[in-house]
Amino acid sequence: MTTPSAGQPAPAPALPSGRFEGRSEFQQLVRDALACAAREGWRQIILCDASFEDWPLGEHAVAESLQAWSRTGRQCTLLARNWSYVMQRHARFVTWRRAWSHIIEARGCSSADPLDLPSAIWSPGWVLERRDLDRSVGYTGAEADRRVALRERINEWLQRSSPSFPAHTLGL
Repeated sequence: MTTPSAGQPAPAPALPSGRFEGRSEFQQLVRDALACAAREGWRQIILCDASFEDWPLGEHAVAESLQAWSRTGRQCTLLARNWSYVMQRHARFVTWRRAWSHIIEARGCSSADPLDLPSAIWSPGWVLERRDLDRSVGYTGAEADRRVALRERINEWLQRSSPSFPAHTLGL
């Protein structure tokens, strides 16, 4: 094992694979995933949740990670049952969404049962899925079968959804 040379930071650890449990662990995984997306330049991300109520989207560190990730050629898809909680409680995220609306597709599926809509982060190389919302229990991993299965479930919901969470509201 080699050590970083003086003055250089140690490389960040890879994202975990396996089971997680608890709201704080879930929130830390979200933070870590978005920081990793920025650091590694993930080209595509899907964030999906009924309301994003338990997500740390309003935190400064998350906003910094999203800002660092945002570049031309990147694509972020957001899917929720509705966006009212996000718009009321996550001002930094709303500001980021507004600034980068050209690379963000926001969708809503108001007919979804909150327990059926996946609570997940999907990327071509790694996924996080929270299966038990009450206890924030779920799994993470880079396994191809896990990534494909989650993407198929999200695609089914995207087909039922419509554009939502506009970047700008028009007023009279």
